[in-house]
Amino acid sequence: MQLIPEVVMWGALASLAAGTATGIGAIPVLFGRDYGRRSLDLMLGFAAGVMLAASAFSLLVPALEHEFGGVWVTALGFGLGGVFLVLADKLIPHDHFMKGHEGPSSGMERIWLLVLAITIHNFPEGLAVGVAFGSADAATGTAIAIAIGMQNIPEGLAVAMPLVREGWTRARAAGLALMTGLVEPVGGLLGVSVVSISTFLLPYGLAFAAGAMVYVVSSEMIPESHSGGYERFATVGVMIGFIIMMVLDNVFG
Repeated sequence: MQLIPEVVMWGALASLAAGTATGIGAIPVLFGRDYGRRSLDLMLGFAAGVMLAASAFSLLVPALEHEFGGVWVTALGFGLGGVFLVLADKLIPHDHFMKGHEGPSSGMERIWLLVLAITIHNFPEGLAVGVAFGSADAATGTAIAIAIGMQNIPEGLAVAMPLVREGWTRARAAGLALMTGLVEPVGGLLGVSVVSISTFLLPYGLAFAAGAMVYVVSSEMIPESHSGGYERFATVGVMIGFIIMMVLDNVFG
């Protein structure tokens, strides 16, 4: 299988479009809008539900059904995706910005710790979009890109609002929220390039992206959405997000 420039281009552009949605989510911050913790938890839950459904229907099912896939290939790829995030979480110094800050409190050091945390969090999302387009299935790739973009909107707001409350300027907080999405095209370009070159690697890539996203949802998004005392609202958000992504997958898939 040869690398197809058009496929790579669409995969990279789709992951870029999905990533910039975080900046859209932060726009209300620029106009002085504030949201309570209940609303933020609902939004985070929604984002988690979208990612879970995308992992299940748009990534794991195609990996299971692929000619070079199957249950063992899918299980291996899924596990490797989780291991990758575990190692990144341990080896790369970063600040869990959603969970409160416990590290350096000033200057560029904290900013870079935040950027590294964002990179760890969002890289799998771009990877998922890229892998989907690399499979030459534009419909599935479009569905995943829309889903990631949808969940990035509340995620961008959830990033920007706590920073404003910590004393960041609104423009600076919105700018960092936008940066959370700008790492996604990197993952998208990598994913679409690798699986476009080798069909054999496609089911591994699909399952790997799913494992990485499920790890992020379980380790950060759901715990954070349940830490403010609004667990039921967060769970409703998960259900709504899951249903919407499931419908999208069947409409575009």
